[in-house]
This record gives sequence, C-alpha cells and structure tokens, in this order.
Amino acid sequence: QVQLVESGGGLVQPGGSLRLACAASGFTFSNYVMRWYRQAPGKERELVATITVSGDSTNYPDSVKGRFTISRDNDKNTMYLQMNSLKPEDTAVYYCNAFRIVGFVVNNYWGQGTQVTVSS
Repeated sequence: QVQLVESGGGLVQPGGSLRLACAASGFTFSNYVMRWYRQAPGKERELVATITVSGDSTNYPDSVKGRFTISRDNDKNTMYLQMNSLKPEDTAVYYCNAFRIVGFVVNNYWGQGTQVTVSS
C-alpha cells in the first residue's frame, strides 16, 4: 500500500522557520522524482520544489527561491522541505508528491497534506 505522510506543519511567526518531512512507503522511493506542492484557500495548487531521484538537482519557483530547500534521504525513504524566512503568503496546505513515468505507465502519488500557517 502506497503511503506518503507529511509532518512538521504548524503555526509560525513571519520570519520564522519550519521543516516539513514526507515519509514514503509501499513503493521504491529512490526511483521517484519528488516534489512539494502547496494550496492556499481559494487558490490553485502550486509547485514549490522539485528534487531528482538521486537528489543531485533541485528546482524552485521564484516565490520561494533562496528561502526553501528541498532534500531527500533515500536510505530513510524520506523527503524534507526546510522553509526559512517564512511570509504570511506562504500559508497553505503543503503536499508531497512522488512521480515516475516508465514507458506509458505513470505513477503519481500524493500525501494528505500538512497545514502551514504564518501569522503573528
């Protein structure tokens, strides 16, 4: 059974930091590109960070570049998102995603999400 379980969300003041984790099970984690997305109320889901299968390459949109860092530990089947200098506009539910294409087969898994609230 495939599972992605996010943790680490919560309430933080502007300028603060949080570290999210995504624990994976039920599939070969090291074969999947991993991503963090977020969705704020009334807005579309937004891609926040991407990391390759080996972890040697990452990518971020301008909205979080320089503040967020994605990483993964393939031995622990876990992905992380270190979020620094948080802003109120970072408030959202954060989701982890595992993605792989092999031939015509697409595997696309989602976690349940963890709430991040940035407020004073």
